[in-house]
Amino acid sequence: MHPPGAGTVLVRYGEIGIKSAQLRGRMEQRLQENLLAILDDRGLDAQVTRENTRLYVETNPDHIEAVAAAAADTFGVVSASPARRVAPTRGAITDALADAAREHYRGQPYAVRVDRAGPASAHPFSSTELEREGGDAVAHAAPTAVEPTVELDDPAMTFSVECRPDDAYVYLDQQAGPGGFPLGTQEPLVALVSGGIDSPVAAWLAMKRGAPVYPLYIGLGEYGGVDHRLRAEETTATLGEYAPNFDTRLRVADGSEVIEDIAADLDMYRMVAVRRFMLQVAAEVAGELDAVGIVTGEAAGQKSSQTMTNFGVTGAAVDLPVHRPLLALDKSTISQRAQAIGTYPDSTINTGCHLLAPDRPATRPPLERIREAEPSDLADRAARVAAEHTVDATRP
Repeated sequence: MHPPGAGTVLVRYGEIGIKSAQLRGRMEQRLQENLLAILDDRGLDAQVTRENTRLYVETNPDHIEAVAAAAADTFGVVSASPARRVAPTRGAITDALADAAREHYRGQPYAVRVDRAGPASAHPFSSTELEREGGDAVAHAAPTAVEPTVELDDPAMTFSVECRPDDAYVYLDQQAGPGGFPLGTQEPLVALVSGGIDSPVAAWLAMKRGAPVYPLYIGLGEYGGVDHRLRAEETTATLGEYAPNFDTRLRVADGSEVIEDIAADLDMYRMVAVRRFMLQVAAEVAGELDAVGIVTGEAAGQKSSQTMTNFGVTGAAVDLPVHRPLLALDKSTISQRAQAIGTYPDSTINTGCHLLAPDRPATRPPLERIREAEPSDLADRAARVAAEHTVDATRP
């Protein structure tokens, strides 16, 4: 919902604002570049400027909602509001509020909120005065069939004004963004993706903290169904929509031979050995791409093999840090996030894959016991598998 004539999107950020002036400037520039890339990827014509802890997106009013949605999908953005820009005067602001009321107000309890920025001398009125006058303007513009009701504590509808020295912005809602930091303000990571519900969410959370990801899928051979790789391809494509100016193409490594050997030779230790192998492949790929860590979709206790002890044992297979953004999240929370970011439908494709996990997986195996049980040349085989990995050429 937006005021009539809205042609500006106010873009707000959070954590960026607490950084030093120099670092904040670099992060704002990166945020601007990323937002422009998403707008361009979605075919939306707009201009983005930076000023006074805000980004302003100017666009055709016909596209205002789509532009606001694009801003709300940009990492680092806390919220975005389609707004009408007017002169910072009593008359212009109250007129815009009245226009918004005529189009959208239907008698629900409402409030007018005014936020002034800049020196007090910039405006001949206080926030409280303008809120009172704006409230009157809304009441007078309300349809004759309704009885306007002001509710300051918990309004059903809020008319908001951001008043700056040179311009004022009238808006009606805020679309929540992901927050975090602009993508590209941290070093890249390799993200192990299976295409299930968890791993794309873990990759998205790493991206939210500013780290570009290189998705890596490791084929399971006979332990993966015919659509197992397809899930990874589709969920990775969805992640790419949040980062069109970064390389999010799916990397594919064929781990089938090694995994089938591990499954044939090991029983209760097979899951731990397979995870160690996958991390070793990921570490080799990371070295090739100058990535500084690995992201996995593991969550503590979600599966029998995902114990704190096993995390230590599997992580010991590589020198790079292994990041587990989902560590403390439960399945319902992860699923809700997957639905919110758009990866859930493809993550739940029925692949019909075989169960790699044994009936009784080891939950607290000693590291030395795993090293004795797994193939002695596991690291060498992982390096060869990594060296032969391919990049999905069907994605831009």
